[in-house]
Amino acid sequence: MEDNIKFNLNAIEQTLADYKKNSIYDGVVIAKREDGVIFNIGGKSDAFIRKEDFKNYNDIKIGDRFKALVLGTKTEDGMIEVSKSDAEDIISGSIKAEALKVGSTFIFVVNSYNDYGLISKLGAYKIFIPKEQIDTKIHHMGYYKTKQLEAIVLEINKDKKEIVASVRMLKEQIKENAENLFWNAAFLGKKVVGKVVKIMPYGAFVDLNGVDAFIHISDVSYKRIKNPNEVLCVGNEYEFRIIKLDQATKKVSVGLKQNNEDPKITAIKSLKFSEVYEGEVIKILPFGAIILLENGAQGLLHVSDATQKNDKRIYEIVKLNDKVKVGVKSISDDNTKVNFWLY
Repeated sequence: MEDNIKFNLNAIEQTLADYKKNSIYDGVVIAKREDGVIFNIGGKSDAFIRKEDFKNYNDIKIGDRFKALVLGTKTEDGMIEVSKSDAEDIISGSIKAEALKVGSTFIFVVNSYNDYGLISKLGAYKIFIPKEQIDTKIHHMGYYKTKQLEAIVLEINKDKKEIVASVRMLKEQIKENAENLFWNAAFLGKKVVGKVVKIMPYGAFVDLNGVDAFIHISDVSYKRIKNPNEVLCVGNEYEFRIIKLDQATKKVSVGLKQNNEDPKITAIKSLKFSEVYEGEVIKILPFGAIILLENGAQGLLHVSDATQKNDKRIYEIVKLNDKVKVGVKSISDDNTKVNFWLY
């Protein structure tokens, strides 16, 4: 077994105190226990790696060589603890950091913050996001701690292993790109998916993948509603239709009800000239009455179509809430209006 283990315990004469916390050392597994391995990193005192630190502990063998990070704590039997997985993460992160250039984007997790900005690590590199380069909507930097963010590189100092980056600038670039894509492809009537971000009594604000839009309460539903929250919910996505566009002012209006045909038009489309329908008088006008049919269609019964006498007033022929029978006289080309004659 000793012939298979290629390491020299006398190669580096250092004591436990010489091991630097958060430093990475090469080493070799010299013993395997139920709770972990004894790992020699060249000094007089051995280190220890816990079983949980390995992805597959059963594959680890005496004589395996790899790098480990000094954690700075000791076990009950006096061995310093090191970590193989932490060393791999740092090495992997450093490789990613070395590949970054000014203008590159990367993802990181915020470790801490100070009065000047956010702080993180990418391998051996320190990441710093200046306060003015954070999202301007958030005023307390503690909000970002432990959160995963994406940023664009502003400066790289490879000698000091420091990277200065911006979250705000990346968001602005993403928003600008999204707006350009939207306006290049936008047209009236186009279906778009948007997320409701705020609801007001008169309408709701919608995010169209980075482009701000507005839906008026009158365009939410064909039914009469008192508040958009009867149909819409903040945070939910819906399929809307673009109903107004103004690129000069960057204003976009969308509608939800426009995805479906107006039920009144559908009702009028179903009417036949040869049929007689029963309806109710719902409004009296100087020149006629509005009739609502059982299928939801409503139209005008002109006084001239209710009687052949020229001196008759409509209120002398029908009254509000009367049940009447009518036939279809005419329907507009767009199926929005219908005229009846009294049966």
